[in-house]
Amino acid sequence: MDILQTIKLAFRGIIDNKMRSFLTMLGIIIGVTSVIALVSIGQGTTAKVTEQIQSMGSNLLTVNIMGRGATTTLSYDQAMEFMNSSYISGVAPVISDSVTVEHGNVNEEDITLQGVNEYLLSVRNYSVDNGRFFTAQEIQSRKRVAVLGSEIASKLFGFVDPVGQTVKIKGYNFEVIGVMKSSSSMMGSTDEQVFIPITLAERILQSRGVRMIYIQASDKDAVSSAKTEISAKLDKIFRVKSEDDNFSYRIFDQSEMLETINETSKTLTMMLGGIAAISLIVGGIGIMNIMLVSVTERTREIGIRKALGARKIDILNQFLIESLVLSGIGGIIGVIFGYVTSWGLGKFMSMSTKTTLPVVIIAFSFSIFVGVFFGIYPANKAGNLKPIDALRYE
Repeated sequence: MDILQTIKLAFRGIIDNKMRSFLTMLGIIIGVTSVIALVSIGQGTTAKVTEQIQSMGSNLLTVNIMGRGATTTLSYDQAMEFMNSSYISGVAPVISDSVTVEHGNVNEEDITLQGVNEYLLSVRNYSVDNGRFFTAQEIQSRKRVAVLGSEIASKLFGFVDPVGQTVKIKGYNFEVIGVMKSSSSMMGSTDEQVFIPITLAERILQSRGVRMIYIQASDKDAVSSAKTEISAKLDKIFRVKSEDDNFSYRIFDQSEMLETINETSKTLTMMLGGIAAISLIVGGIGIMNIMLVSVTERTREIGIRKALGARKIDILNQFLIESLVLSGIGGIIGVIFGYVTSWGLGKFMSMSTKTTLPVVIIAFSFSIFVGVFFGIYPANKAGNLKPIDALRYE
């Protein structure tokens, strides 16, 4: 019997039991859809986080100060000494606390107050949407000026232009000189923050010093040299003798953050894909179950075909093709649903999704593999039936 005739018989077996065939494919459809959708979410999230990190610049260094002994912070002047390096183009120390910001009868609680200097915009790639940022002179003279995040400005002033208005923080009146452009990244959002000169923040927050410093290397090739210089100065301040002895500070650069994020995201994506693949395996078990039922129902048909000269390979091919067609059609429908689901999640739920061709190919190929793997046993069982036993079967 030629292969074309075998394929026709396989399709006839599927068409004769349309509902059962559809329910059998449903497990494959759900599995492929789940794999594509969940992996797309993982890849989309990875791409978004990577983009956010890269948007902050490849030459950004973040220094966290834990301190040693009685010395747990750096002074502002000590932090600014890092500017005395040809490898560093900007230093932005940060002092922060949670405060209540008032304007007239409007009070906004638990607002993050950031004491910063004039380098913050360039170091963190921030920008002002309305008004301006602090000047070096205003930092030095501890002038009571403030720059508001876009969200807090809207809450306090509504549709009124905040620039030139006054807000009260910790009992002090501040002139609003600017409003930040909305910015959000994995390192936080500026939208509900208020920025004031760091020299003034030290006073009104009664801060003991700086614990976080954003440092901008002159270019991406200078990051390693800048990091070495920063480490040498901090080792001297905190009397660190070796790397193993260093619990006083940590320096993070963008490449390390990207590497960590990518490794974590890959693990998460693989986990999501693995969870979704379980439903594909369940679908494969469903195919095997239905094919076994089909072999039982068509035992006499198999006996007649064998009596007329059909070989074991012909019977085996027929049932294997049926299994392959079920998983293949289910895989194609699953791919379409997977694309639609990924698009819908991104469009209507604002989730970051990214569907790539390799993921689609892997998901579809796995569905075919499942169909073949779980179809072998029923097909082999059908092929091994003896004609005389099959013809006697009731």
